[in-house]
Amino acid sequence: MEVKLSELKPGEEGIVVRVEGPPALRRRLMEMGVVRGTRIRMVRKAPLGDPIEYEVKGYNLSLRAREADGVYVEVVRP
Repeated sequence: MEVKLSELKPGEEGIVVRVEGPPALRRRLMEMGVVRGTRIRMVRKAPLGDPIEYEVKGYNLSLRAREADGVYVEVVRP
């Protein structure tokens, strides 16, 4: 099932299917390791829901919800 990265729940994992949005944002995300085929895990959300912390390639990455909305992942079920 393909969903937006911002829709993952804490502890859920997904594999990046595509990255959409303005070219500058797409390039920035790709430079941080958010590329097709990468496994990404949602760690936690801030109390007001923004930013959201993810684990990507062994490091933690915080993204605003609107940035995460442009990343689509295939949810990995345990």
